[in-house]
Amino acid sequence: MDQQFYEEVQEPVSPPGQYFNSSVICSYVFGFLEMAVPIDDSQTIPLLKDVFLPINPRFSSIMVRDQDGRMKWKRVQVKPEEHVKVPKFPECNSPELYDQYFGDYVTRILTERTPQNKPLWEIHIINYPTSNAAGTLIFKLHHALGDGYSLMGALLSCLQRSDDPSLPLTFPSRTSSNSQQAKKSMFKKLPSFISSFFNSMSDFGSSLIKTRMIVDDKTPIRSGYEGTESMPFTLSNISLSIDNIKAIKSKLGVTINDVITGLIFYGIRLYMQEIDRMARKANSTCVVMLNTRNVRGYQSVKEMQKSKVKGLWGNKISFLQVPIPKLGQSKISNPLEFIWNARKQIKKKRRSFSVYLIGLLLDLEMKIRGPEAVAKIIYKTLRNSSVVISNLFGPMEQMTLANHPISGLYFTMTGGPENVDITIMSYVKVIRITLRTLKGFVDEQKFKFCIEKAYDVMFKAAMEISETPNKN
Repeated sequence: MDQQFYEEVQEPVSPPGQYFNSSVICSYVFGFLEMAVPIDDSQTIPLLKDVFLPINPRFSSIMVRDQDGRMKWKRVQVKPEEHVKVPKFPECNSPELYDQYFGDYVTRILTERTPQNKPLWEIHIINYPTSNAAGTLIFKLHHALGDGYSLMGALLSCLQRSDDPSLPLTFPSRTSSNSQQAKKSMFKKLPSFISSFFNSMSDFGSSLIKTRMIVDDKTPIRSGYEGTESMPFTLSNISLSIDNIKAIKSKLGVTINDVITGLIFYGIRLYMQEIDRMARKANSTCVVMLNTRNVRGYQSVKEMQKSKVKGLWGNKISFLQVPIPKLGQSKISNPLEFIWNARKQIKKKRRSFSVYLIGLLLDLEMKIRGPEAVAKIIYKTLRNSSVVISNLFGPMEQMTLANHPISGLYFTMTGGPENVDITIMSYVKVIRITLRTLKGFVDEQKFKFCIEKAYDVMFKAAMEISETPNKN
């Protein structure tokens, strides 16, 4: 391809792409692949050239401003070796020490920015054994390239099933209440529509007030410090059995998301009470990130790039603001109330179309005041809240990358001012909860212990139920 081609091929940067790469927010998605065998890095450059770069033109582009002041993706020549980082750790025979070196390295790269004069991605090859893997591959991808759904779809395009590479990966089924709703007659839908309308107006109004005026209390998970997005963070992981989560789900008659959200909320309150007993009654809000595509699985990368396909490539996200239930006496005696509360709150908000109203408002703000103004609104929303939660569902089969079996898969996000990020991802028979916490402020080990304790208490309580309760 000649230089003239690279200079002429340009594509407009989407509004969300501009929000996430502004003077206010510089956000990245990190994907971690844990390898079951040591990494043969001699294959890295050929794989990047032949498999990764062809996935999407944005992986070979930089953001530039044209003569009219509009942001565009400009194709450039890529030198893959400039994007590959292979750190050197001190030699030792202890996986525990390598865990520490690995954690310190991750803390550093979480806050580092990639150069704007090169495509906005990096690959970090950690060819040292840790407690969880023989080696770890880290994909650092700028949020302007796409959201977690897009980037995970791109990542999965590089991977194959271990048992039979010719077969496609499969994902957990996601049943939708919308399909059941669609079967109802118009007459039966009317009360639900009226209720949804008023709930939507209420949610939309409360979201505006929350974003602009109401700030969460300072607690053990919300410092109130300025500029925390550039401060060091640590990562810690919790692995839960999908079968056990499904057992709780069946006993309570709820969804897997309800169970995960409820146990996280309960774990957060346990941690807050452990650090400051008064904080268990503090006003705290969780921002739940949503994929707004009307799809039940990952589209292929080619399908994502088609303009008429539902699962478009890019940033198709919005958010719900969900109050974290307070730890009252009734919830201490019956922690399963956190799951039922989460179900009630999320079900109500998902039926609301305030998510789309917020999106329309941001689009209007973008047209009137520009991307920097919208980025400030998003930043303020996250700063005024206490925790951000995002989840992705992974494949049900074990995968390989260039004949390297992948034993674990998780992700995290950076760039916002919140002190705690919680990401959830399923892979084979495991749900991985990743905690990104502000170093020196949040006690990551105690926080992790409290989430694990919440899971143990809830599993035990659910298994003691003789029949499925009727909670709506």
